[in-house]
Amino acid sequence: MLAVALSLAAAATFALSALQIDSVTGRVGPVQLARWQMGLAFLMTAAVSLALGGWRTVGRDEFLWLLGSSAAGIMLATLTYVATIQLLGPRLNALLFTLSAPFALALGYGFRGETVNLLQGAGVGLILAGIVLAILGPGGRDGQRRQGALALGLALGVVTALGQATGSLFARPAMLAGVEPFTAMAIRSGLGTLFFLVLLAVPALRPPERPVVGDLWRIGGSAFSGVFLGMSLLMAALAVGDVGIVTTLSSTAPILILPMVWYVTRQAPNAVAWAGAALAVAGTALITLAAA
Repeated sequence: MLAVALSLAAAATFALSALQIDSVTGRVGPVQLARWQMGLAFLMTAAVSLALGGWRTVGRDEFLWLLGSSAAGIMLATLTYVATIQLLGPRLNALLFTLSAPFALALGYGFRGETVNLLQGAGVGLILAGIVLAILGPGGRDGQRRQGALALGLALGVVTALGQATGSLFARPAMLAGVEPFTAMAIRSGLGTLFFLVLLAVPALRPPERPVVGDLWRIGGSAFSGVFLGMSLLMAALAVGDVGIVTTLSSTAPILILPMVWYVTRQAPNAVAWAGAALAVAGTALITLAAA
């Protein structure tokens, strides 16, 4: 039950973070945004970890697992996650993120021997049906920021989901070994920050100027809600729940983000958007119940 509560709380913070990231679209590029977001998240999580003495819970093996988790779930998935939001908007991005569930099931089956049954297979089918319905239905492309962005955005969204699932898989042994959750996230975000700082050596990836103060506040808010709070909740959930269940429940953002989008834009999502999100969430629920 604790893993369920932690995972759902993480999903809500991910949805809020996506809206905050979307608010700076067009002014801050994906690499620059990821660099600032990870840097601020590292400062937040490292401070808490230091206060809790969490660094004492990390050994060499745990650090190596978290390094792999950072490479997949932070260095790769954060960059593609931000880019997907900027291409397709937060609603479609959240829907694509539910693909983390089937990816996590496949990875858990292949690498940890976790079983996949028919009900879980049906859940995967519902997730895919929800995504297809939401994209191909009326208003499915409303979130696009430019023409021709759908194919690239979909591809990056799939990469994000796979990276997130792989990152969770790699983090699981470290969390089972007793690594303190904020410390785990500090290591993951710190390594991610170093990676994005190294990218400054590539001239084409250097931003022309720093974000303005207002955008930095929004980026900081996304770092707090989506990384500091959300990812730490996810790490805590991984310490007490299976990879498939945790990733599934933390992927329920599609339905949680719809009322948030409604509040921000003052426009109610259409029935197809709700139906697609409901199918995706039903799929995640079916996967969870089948794994219980």
